Amino acid sequence: MQRMRIGPEERVFVLTGAGVSAESGLRTFRDQGGLWEGHRVEEVATPEAWTEDAARVWRFYSQRRRDARRAEPNAAHRALAELEQRLDDRFFLCTQNVDDLHERAGSRRLVHMHGELFASRCEFSGPGAGTSACASAPFPDDALYETEEVIAHCTCGGRIRPHIVWFGEMPLEMERIEREIARATTMLVVGTSGAVYPAASFVHWAGPRARRIYIGPEEPANAAAFTEIVPGRAGEVLPGLVEGA
Repeated sequence: MQRMRIGPEERVFVLTGAGVSAESGLRTFRDQGGLWEGHRVEEVATPEAWTEDAARVWRFYSQRRRDARRAEPNAAHRALAELEQRLDDRFFLCTQNVDDLHERAGSRRLVHMHGELFASRCEFSGPGAGTSACASAPFPDDALYETEEVIAHCTCGGRIRPHIVWFGEMPLEMERIEREIARATTMLVVGTSGAVYPAASFVHWAGPRARRIYIGPEEPANAAAFTEIVPGRAGEVLPGLVEGA
């Protein structure tokens, strides 16, 4: 497959995963063997971890913020931003990544289903917070919090936590994601293993006539659900694929 042709009435839904960020030098949990300074991921990326040691959790995400600041968007990020410019509201991007590389490349019609690294929120707000939840909204934040004493507090008294979907929490914007998938004529899945749910189910939610294209160096676990598999690194394949789309 050399180019992806898109007609004037077609709509494109894109899902990106860790493989796209990895090409900009950002490591994933899987790359790190599930460990960080001797801790399992479950000890730094779950509600229970936050309750047990909020400072440890914030040290982890503070380091991730440092790493993301040094990274730059790659050719895959830029190709998707250019495709959005051409298609306008017929394009929608959902990313499993929490970094801001898509935005820095120029993407605007996107959601971060697993949250955003450079945003924070009150620990008593967000999905699952209950009827007595704090009404404050997530806010942009690039500060580093590495001790209990420097963790900021909300006006309600709650501590400020990363605006990240931890293991055991519900992904964000699922209703909007489902609507965009339902009306897409082409689904483009890039750099994700097909083993993490619910994102691995998205290809099955696409309409029966929709093209379902996967791009990545290895076949995903859900490869049988795609109409086309395009092997290769996203930064090498995507620019040529979407040229003239």
